[in-house]
Amino acid sequence: MSPHATRGERRVSPVFLALVAVMAVSIWAVWTGFSASPGFAVFLFVVSGWVVSLCLHEYAHARTALHGGDISVGAKGYLTLDPLKYTHALLSIVLPLVFVIMGGIGLPGGAVFIERDRIRSRWKQSLVSAAGPLTNALFAVVVTAPFWLGAMDGVPENFRFALAFLALLQVTAAVLNFLPVPGLDGYGVIEPWLPFHIRRQVEPFALIGILAVFGILRIDAVNHAFFDAIDSVLDALGVHPLDTFQGQQLFRFWEGTPPPIGPVS
Repeated sequence: MSPHATRGERRVSPVFLALVAVMAVSIWAVWTGFSASPGFAVFLFVVSGWVVSLCLHEYAHARTALHGGDISVGAKGYLTLDPLKYTHALLSIVLPLVFVIMGGIGLPGGAVFIERDRIRSRWKQSLVSAAGPLTNALFAVVVTAPFWLGAMDGVPENFRFALAFLALLQVTAAVLNFLPVPGLDGYGVIEPWLPFHIRRQVEPFALIGILAVFGILRIDAVNHAFFDAIDSVLDALGVHPLDTFQGQQLFRFWEGTPPPIGPVS
């Protein structure tokens, strides 16, 4: 029998629909300049867009696992796009938002629990892990489409800045998550190929690995090199660093003069 999920298990959650609605309203507010605080409107747009992308990231993991043989993901609610169904609220929602607010870094955490013993093929297990950051990469391509298609003429500046900053979060999420560090999807890609005793020893360090990456990125030399690479990717997608800088300035509306995105002083 092929893997499947019932219609109820695949029904899109009202929570996710509410997030999309918030994103739509904030897009309208940024585009029209309706909000008395442009920065707050940009903040809502970026945060709601980021959380929506987190839901899609985890959905991609679950959907790929379903087709790999783990039919338990449906009963766990992972196919509904409901972030409240994730197994680790701290890792899946809270920490990623903290990373964005503190450093302008898109770094999704672990959220869905996949029963990997149901997925017999190591290649399929690797694909389950890769599906999340690949979703962020696709999200980045979609978000930057107006830039690389040359369709930004007449677009309100604040919307362009917000879109650029959201794109930066997606690119950093894709790049960082492919690092072979415990707790990140890059490690999940190689984990099935590692000896069992190594996997058991590394397993407890998932949360530490994520925090370690964030801490290392606060080192000047590493920070400079990393964001230079991210700027190169965004430049190839038509997004100028000044746009992402202005986007973060608007996003951090609670600060008089927020620190620039990229190298940390």
